[in-house]
Amino acid sequence: MSKDIITMGIESSCDETSVAIVKNGREILSNVIDTQIPIHEKYGGVVPEIASRNHIEAISRVYKKAIDDAKIKISEISAITPTYGPGLVGALLVGLSYAKALSFANNIPLVGVNHIEGHIAANYLTYKELEPPFLCVMMSGGNTQIIHVKDYTKFEVLGKTRDDAIRRSI
Repeated sequence: MSKDIITMGIESSCDETSVAIVKNGREILSNVIDTQIPIHEKYGGVVPEIASRNHIEAISRVYKKAIDDAKIKISEISAITPTYGPGLVGALLVGLSYAKALSFANNIPLVGVNHIEGHIAANYLTYKELEPPFLCVMMSGGNTQIIHVKDYTKFEVLGKTRDDAIRRSI
């Protein structure tokens, strides 16, 4: 019997600090999100410097809660997978630096994740039987893409917006 692969994802690309623990790429053991939406609402959008500072305040608490909720020890983690981009540079640096420190201190492999590819991979958590190839409509931040997912790590962008994400009209 093969050993389970336990991955810790760290996301800090914009205004939410999140740590998730996933087993074998398909089973969520914990997913803790600290949102900054109420903080940024009064400015009419995300203020990068405020976002970065709030990530610094939240990251340790979010990490500890994710570990507790998953009922595991850091020594059981097979890989730490922080978002490395695209996103707000200061916000990304908080999550990436925290992940590097955890990786180094605990001798756990570090594997950076592209934010857009993370959105695509999230489909495997919701649709456990999903396997490539398939078409994916990805909407994140200010962009939308139609992507041919050829394999788990091979993608072809078939079309994308140039200026903004498509929006649902109410």
